[in-house]
Amino acid sequence: MIEVDRFEEVIRIKMSIEADGKPVYWTTAYLVDGLLVDTGCAHTAEELVDFLEGEELELVVNTHFHEDHIGANRLIQERFGVKILAHPDSVPLINREAKLYPYQEYVWGYPEPSRVSALAESVQTRSHRFDLIETKGHCAGHVTLAEMDNGWCFSGDIFISDRPKVIRKDEDASGLIESMRKLLALPTYRMVLFTSTGRIIPEGREALKLCADYLEETAVRVKALAAQGHSIEAIRRELFGEGSSLAALTGGHFSTENLVESLLAVP
Repeated sequence: MIEVDRFEEVIRIKMSIEADGKPVYWTTAYLVDGLLVDTGCAHTAEELVDFLEGEELELVVNTHFHEDHIGANRLIQERFGVKILAHPDSVPLINREAKLYPYQEYVWGYPEPSRVSALAESVQTRSHRFDLIETKGHCAGHVTLAEMDNGWCFSGDIFISDRPKVIRKDEDASGLIESMRKLLALPTYRMVLFTSTGRIIPEGREALKLCADYLEETAVRVKALAAQGHSIEAIRRELFGEGSSLAALTGGHFSTENLVESLLAVP
């Protein structure tokens, strides 16, 4: 299923498989001035391409290589022949077959390998310039697109919520904090966050600051408990209560314990 609406000049395209007529997990692409940011998952690729048939599409940028952001790449290339760009570190990962956990295969499906090229420092559309900001922490080769004049910030998976309780096993909390601080320093008069889950946050700077501050403050508490001899599980219980159901659903790929371990390494 897809849902389409608009914020200012930006078209938001939310995509998900259905279970009992309801979305399982939204992933989102954004279309503005002929530029498509991310392409969603493989399960909704046909629906996305059908929608794009009636729109102007000139270029695609993948914020990173994960399966819920590149799922329609191949079909878009075949149907429209447009160029797809990604960070140089993401290019070989998008061009090869993905290896997924069972939950990823169910929720998003396997993306077909696609031909992507390396990004430059910016992308120019007819009316807008989008600067590419390297934003580490979520994965290798992650970028954020920032349109400075309007304050639009397409943040990929750098920001999900103000107070995250879980992260992936391969995420780095220090990198996430550093990336949020980098975005906070951008010289824009405002910042609107366009997130991968479809949440559009007009007060993006406040949201980023809340999250970065929260992670730093929680890291201090985590390290204090660790210095007292508490285990990872004990720290999780003390600070977060019961573990997230995502840990069981994802085989531990997403968990609060992952967050605790990563916060221990924050300088």
